[in-house]
Amino acid sequence: MEITNELKSRILEAIKADRDNYSTDNKHAVALGINNSVYNVLKKGKIDRVISDANWVCIARRLGVALKKEVEWIPAETPTFAFITEQLETCQNSGVSAILCDMANIGKTFTAKIYVKKHRNAIYVDCSQVKSKQKLIRFIAKEFGVNYNGRYADVYEDLVSYIRILDTPLVILDEAGDLQYEAFLELKALWNATERCCAWYMMGADGLQEKINRSIECKKVGYTEMLSRYGDKYSKVVPDGAEDRKEFLMAQAIAVAQLNAPEGYNLMEIVNRSGGSLRRLFTEIEKIRKA
Repeated sequence: MEITNELKSRILEAIKADRDNYSTDNKHAVALGINNSVYNVLKKGKIDRVISDANWVCIARRLGVALKKEVEWIPAETPTFAFITEQLETCQNSGVSAILCDMANIGKTFTAKIYVKKHRNAIYVDCSQVKSKQKLIRFIAKEFGVNYNGRYADVYEDLVSYIRILDTPLVILDEAGDLQYEAFLELKALWNATERCCAWYMMGADGLQEKINRSIECKKVGYTEMLSRYGDKYSKVVPDGAEDRKEFLMAQAIAVAQLNAPEGYNLMEIVNRSGGSLRRLFTEIEKIRKA
């Protein structure tokens, strides 16, 4: 696809907004995957022949800038949004860690991404994309603006040193159940190295809780210790009872649809087609807007 000047300008605005999350231009440049000289040119507002189209795409993806016309999604203060936001704020402000294990398609990822955009020194990690130990640690380092190339041992030590001097850092680990065993052990080691200096928030569907519990029952090394570091309990927001759960999911879908469904369409018809799944609700609204 063609990277137009209009798109480049939108990406540039996102870069400027993201700068507030970093202590220096150098840290921000590292997180964006560009060198300092290129960063300084972009900082001056120049967009023509500064970086390749591939680099524009990478930066847009990282900052959540839509490359094509997409549904503009207005955040709704759903119970999930409020619950996770409160937990993230508590963790970050107090330096404690927690685990959320709950249903898919209730807005966990959406809430976490909104949070990191508004809170300095908070980063979001999609663990399904960085399953191995090396990919995980290098990605975390990059998001904090720490050099993520070179020897792994150096990257790890630099990351630990930087996290320990940051003001209330928070690492959100989404889809944590996808991590390989070695990555889990490395997270435990990183937690130990940054104890009382960094908050960690692990998220996943019900499978994450099952994986941890099963590993503890099998006496797999590291899981009991790791769970204790995350509060020794699993948080959740969706009610357990079938009827209560259905009512909860539908109420969330209604709240989101009220802010995002196009005018002139039957709101409840759209919500009913979604079955309470926010991902399916997004798809339904997107189909209507593209019609």
